[in-house]
Amino acid sequence: MSARRSLVWLGLTPEPEQELPAAVAALRTPAPGRPPAALVTAERRRVERLVLRGTQRGWLRYLREVTDLVVEAATASPAADPESALLAGEVVLDHHRMLIGLPGAAYACTAPQRHDLERALARLRDRPRPAPSGHRDFRSTV
Repeated sequence: MSARRSLVWLGLTPEPEQELPAAVAALRTPAPGRPPAALVTAERRRVERLVLRGTQRGWLRYLREVTDLVVEAATASPAADPESALLAGEVVLDHHRMLIGLPGAAYACTAPQRHDLERALARLRDRPRPAPSGHRDFRSTV
């Protein structure tokens, strides 16, 4: 391989760049609800920096952070933001599965994260969803 930095990892998919900033900002916000716009902007800038000037190693380190946030949300009380965790977890898991097509050890290195994400996503999907406000959940009366 040449001394030039490998950029092959950048061609996987644009979904992480597009979908993760808002979802990750929501997971980093202590209170449930919509994250502050400044936090979303900061997360978007961080992702942009990683993609434009970072390395695959730095990018995978960031995705490890996201994995940790998803796992934490899956084990947290019902007050955690399950929708943001589901979105972030699915995006990272899809990304990590696609690594199998790239040269290098990234796919093997992310195996523990894939396992953690699969377990966390299963927990999040099994978690009861609150009924929209103003709607009665008739399942509880049957």
